[in-house]
Amino acid sequence: MTVPTGWQTARIAEIIPRTARVKSFFLTPERPFAFRAGQHVDLRLTAPDGYQARRSYSIASAPDAPERLELAVEKLDDGEVSSFLHEVAEVGDAIELRGPIGGHFVWDVADGGPLLLVGAGSGVAPLMAMVRHRAAQGVLTPALLLLASRTWDDALFRDELIALEARGDGFRLVIATSREPPRRPGDQGRRVDGPMMAQTLALLPAAPTHVFVCGSNAFVETAAAALLDAGIAPTLIRTERYGG
Repeated sequence: MTVPTGWQTARIAEIIPRTARVKSFFLTPERPFAFRAGQHVDLRLTAPDGYQARRSYSIASAPDAPERLELAVEKLDDGEVSSFLHEVAEVGDAIELRGPIGGHFVWDVADGGPLLLVGAGSGVAPLMAMVRHRAAQGVLTPALLLLASRTWDDALFRDELIALEARGDGFRLVIATSREPPRRPGDQGRRVDGPMMAQTLALLPAAPTHVFVCGSNAFVETAAAALLDAGIAPTLIRTERYGG
């Protein structure tokens, strides 16, 4: 069990553009930071006049390397913190960080599988932590990620995920693009629905024992309904939402 560390300073070690609206910020906390795949952190910014803004971001990096946290931040048009990170923050800047937070939306290799992950937009971040944790531990737990995006270029972590699937160790990837036709055999070219979910589930060797869904409120509602339509018990579905 991980214990929240309280507020501490973290330095921005690297910034990597991921898509047109998402950048990864790699942070190095000043104190040890053990966490579980799927947990998140709070960031706090303080203006010169004392005004503070806080936002929560899921950790995208694997817990196997806790000295360097990756947060995938989508720039929101009215987002105070995301706009600051995208437009102002630079490598070397200090940011206040608190966590890890969350104990419901987590997965460890000891939990086993099969594992079904369903994400859209920056909601893929906590699922990516699970996929990376699985890969770092070298287990063969069957796992499948259904990654929904508008276009091929919007698919967060696309190239890394394709490379992980190519390892042939039991991880499968399905990319569903709602505004473009599929680019790869087995991918989908429409919004997530019940029939798509049924086709995706058929790619697993057995029914999933752990199901995680993350994305906007609207996406989570749609994906959860599709899972129920495909026969997944509601008690198996764990969800996390972002927005606003």
